[in-house]
Amino acid sequence: SGSEKQNVRKLCYFAIHETVCLVCFRSMNVFLIVYLCILISKSLINTVLKYVWQSEQFRDEPWYNQKTELERKRHVFITAFTDFLAFMVLFNYIIPVSMYVTVEMQKFLGSYFLTWDEEMFDEEIGEGPLVNTSDLNEELGQVEYVFTDKTGTLTENNMEFIECCIEGHVYVPHVICNGQILNDCAGIDMIDSSPGGSSKEREELFFRALCLCHTVQVKEDDNVDGLKKAHLSGRSSVYISSSPDEVALVEGIQRLGYTFLRLKDNFMEILNRENDIEKFELLEVLSFDSVRRRMSVIVKSAKGEILLFCKGADSSIFPRVTEGKIEQVRSRVERNAVEGLRTLCVAYKKFTYEEYESVQKSLQEAKLALRDREKKLAEAYEQIEKGLILLGATAVEDRLQEKAADTIEALQKAGIKVWVLTGDKMETAAAACYACKLFRRNTQILELTTKKIEEQSLHDVLFELSKTVLRYSGSLTRDTFSGLSAEMQDYGLIIDGAALSLIMKPREDGSSSNYRELFLEICRNCSAVLCCRMAPLQKAQIVKLIKWSKEHPITLAIGDGANDVS
Repeated sequence: SGSEKQNVRKLCYFAIHETVCLVCFRSMNVFLIVYLCILISKSLINTVLKYVWQSEQFRDEPWYNQKTELERKRHVFITAFTDFLAFMVLFNYIIPVSMYVTVEMQKFLGSYFLTWDEEMFDEEIGEGPLVNTSDLNEELGQVEYVFTDKTGTLTENNMEFIECCIEGHVYVPHVICNGQILNDCAGIDMIDSSPGGSSKEREELFFRALCLCHTVQVKEDDNVDGLKKAHLSGRSSVYISSSPDEVALVEGIQRLGYTFLRLKDNFMEILNRENDIEKFELLEVLSFDSVRRRMSVIVKSAKGEILLFCKGADSSIFPRVTEGKIEQVRSRVERNAVEGLRTLCVAYKKFTYEEYESVQKSLQEAKLALRDREKKLAEAYEQIEKGLILLGATAVEDRLQEKAADTIEALQKAGIKVWVLTGDKMETAAAACYACKLFRRNTQILELTTKKIEEQSLHDVLFELSKTVLRYSGSLTRDTFSGLSAEMQDYGLIIDGAALSLIMKPREDGSSSNYRELFLEICRNCSAVLCCRMAPLQKAQIVKLIKWSKEHPITLAIGDGANDVS
């Protein structure tokens, strides 16, 4: 509408005004350097002229300025340096310090307008914005790219367990009786047919895996900020973990009949459906990392069985699985991902005592290595987490932040490009991007993914995408103020971590600049970019690639993304 267009023009006017201010400020810095050079030159010339004047007799020591004995014995170079500093102080008025102070004072006072902005006040926590630098006010007006993480930034990071799929059977944490959902009952609604005997064993292994494969701690306290209460055996307790996903999974499995009680003296205790307490000795923990995208635990049951339970991303688990109903579980995972749910796969394997001794030895050697310890641990984990048996998958929901869609839409209208950098599955991240209006229904999605590269070479895919986005560039241009044009096709790009690695990887001739430039050209002509399956290092590479492009744009990183690229 006309009013919106006018507001956008005002936004762009202020952005241009701030840009002019920054250019003036940088020019002023250049002038200050020039003035400093003039001051040093003038002081140096005057020092030389002084000694030329004093070289004649009777001029070195006039009657009104007699030298002391100490001054006569002082070295000539020290005296010359002292005179040079004296001339520097004498001529310091050449540098207009007042101009620099005035500009800094204006910036300092301008930063308070952010603090006083009532629309930026958060009523839930009762706090407004905190300005840590006086340059923030002018830099925000020049931001061209916004890099944001998905979890905890676009979403609330408040996970809720939705369902799990075991051997192709789907379970939800409610009992359905005559069409009524009984929320207070800890039972199961099996959407598919009931499992048989062997599936029943896998079902129990799945629930035990989720009760054991985590880093959750139990705190028996009624007052823990921001955490849900879990009533364990009539006691008020809460689950605490650095990952909200783990808390959601443990709470969800509790509603399905298995409860994690505690970790005490290296023994993990769980309560099964028959209200019997099962104890497992925790032997090893193979911690989660962003490269492996999975974690594992090795436990020993009361019967003496040594089991490895592993959970992680589907792309990390499926290649290591040799048994189980892989296709049924994969189909359910893909369906949940399209609906925007966060998915994890669960698998296990059994060890004999001889196999476990070998595993323990390899882990001990890797942990005690003085060189390349991380690399050797990764290699040991790779060997241990092989030949797994697939148990099933979980689905967890993370709701969008309030007004996230309106915020992204406003940023795009102001000509700011929003990039989402996430480690989530492509389908899950894409569903969230549609929900928050990063991608619109008329947006043509371009994919630069591993699957696409397997069908064609990277060179062919990049040139095909380049031709697509530049098809109308000769006749149509983007709206200067809105960043979008009604006459021009709106493009959105999806790229995964493996494809980015190929783009950033140096070619055989020792250069990778051609692919990078082509990739940048494609991104410049897309209104939004989604980078999925990204490791923290790759997020930093993306931001660095944009910041050091020929335009040198000012970028803004929000949320976890800001931590990853710092």
